[in-house]
Amino acid sequence: MRIALFEPEIAGNVGAVMRLGACMGTAVDLIEPMGFAWDDRRVRRAAMDYIDHVSVTRHSGVSPFHASLGQSRLILFTTKASQSIYDFAFEPDDVLLFGKESAGVPDTVAQSCHARVRIPMRAEVRSMNLASSAALALGEALRQTGGLPG
Repeated sequence: MRIALFEPEIAGNVGAVMRLGACMGTAVDLIEPMGFAWDDRRVRRAAMDYIDHVSVTRHSGVSPFHASLGQSRLILFTTKASQSIYDFAFEPDDVLLFGKESAGVPDTVAQSCHARVRIPMRAEVRSMNLASSAALALGEALRQTGGLPG
C-alpha cells in the first residue's frame, strides 16, 4: 500500500504524511509541482527523524506517477465521492491518492482513478486536514487488508 499526494501545497502536511508512512510502513509518492521547496525545513520539522524511515518517491507530474502504478488500483479520497471508506473493500496493493489542500485533483485525474471514496464527516464542515485524512484512510485500509504493523 502507498500514499500519494497530488501537488501538495503545505510542507507541514507532507512532513506529517511522511511520518505517518514511516510509522505504518507505507511508502509515500509526491506528485509535483509542490507548493513549497523540497528542502523546506518545515518538511523535516514535521517528519522529524522519521524521515529516514520512509520511502519517498517524487514524480515530475501525473504521467510519470501513473507509469509507476503497475497493476495497483488508484483510490481517490475526495469529499465529492458518495461511497464511504468504511463500505469500500481495500486491497493490499492500493495506492491512496489525496488531492492538493486548496483544490483536490482536476477532473482528468479523478477520472483516471479506479475508485473514489470519502471519509464520512458532518455536513456543516468542508473537509479535514490532509494529514488527518491520510491517517484515517490508511488506518482503515491497513486494518481491512491485515497490514497494520505490530
